[in-house]
Amino acid sequence: MSAPVSDAVDGFRMPLLEHLRELRDRLVVSIITIAICVFVAFFFANEIWDVLVAPMNVALEGRGEGTSTMAITDPLEGVFTYLKVAVLAGFFVSTPVVFHQLWMFIAPGLYDTERRMVIPLMLASTSLFLGGAAFGYFVIFRYGFEFFLSVIDPETAAVISINSYLLTATKLLVAFGACFQLPVVVFFLARIGLIDARDMIKSFRYAIVAIFCISAFITPPDPLTQLLMAGPLVTLYGVGIGIAAIFSTKKKRLAAVAAAALEEESPDGFIKG
Repeated sequence: MSAPVSDAVDGFRMPLLEHLRELRDRLVVSIITIAICVFVAFFFANEIWDVLVAPMNVALEGRGEGTSTMAITDPLEGVFTYLKVAVLAGFFVSTPVVFHQLWMFIAPGLYDTERRMVIPLMLASTSLFLGGAAFGYFVIFRYGFEFFLSVIDPETAAVISINSYLLTATKLLVAFGACFQLPVVVFFLARIGLIDARDMIKSFRYAIVAIFCISAFITPPDPLTQLLMAGPLVTLYGVGIGIAAIFSTKKKRLAAVAAAALEEESPDGFIKG
């Protein structure tokens, strides 16, 4: 009987403690990078805040009466808001390093050909995350805030807490960035053989329902922002079908499982050709 061919991944298998040490090292690098970016961003917190709050200021000015404004409701709210702005900006600036550390942690479990894709995957993850956040800022903030304020009587003053606005903005930016990772997630699942294009096509109806449920949970409770979020996600799901069609290894995995089952069922010493 011929010697079994060793799995290329076997040479990179590590004990649990080694995995934990590797995870610790990656987390330390990510945290230090985020901390440095937050420290630098704090000196530009005022400028960053002006950019972040611009869509809401436009929406408030559109009410016309001049009674609507941004305000603080606590003496320390302004200081803590600027600290949170620095943290948010530092996190977004550090995303290339964070995603690189994430994929470097996953890399030992990949084959040689797949390990070469760590840098492209890092770039794709970063681009999609920042692209999703940009979509949230330029589309959802631009049209969503105007819609939210338009349903209120124009004679009613809208006094927006800067802390509550920052929490809403942070939630939307991070949520859109995370949801735009769908093509990367599909690529990873396809490469490990869990899904293929046929699975995604069969599940399309359920995916649409799930996308609208996620959109309703993440976005404010109005149909406009839900549609604005669901639309790009449906498009990204379609992109994911194409990615799965190209990169899926599900057929090879199932064939390997079937071959292993036949090998186990065959009589001792008999090798099926």
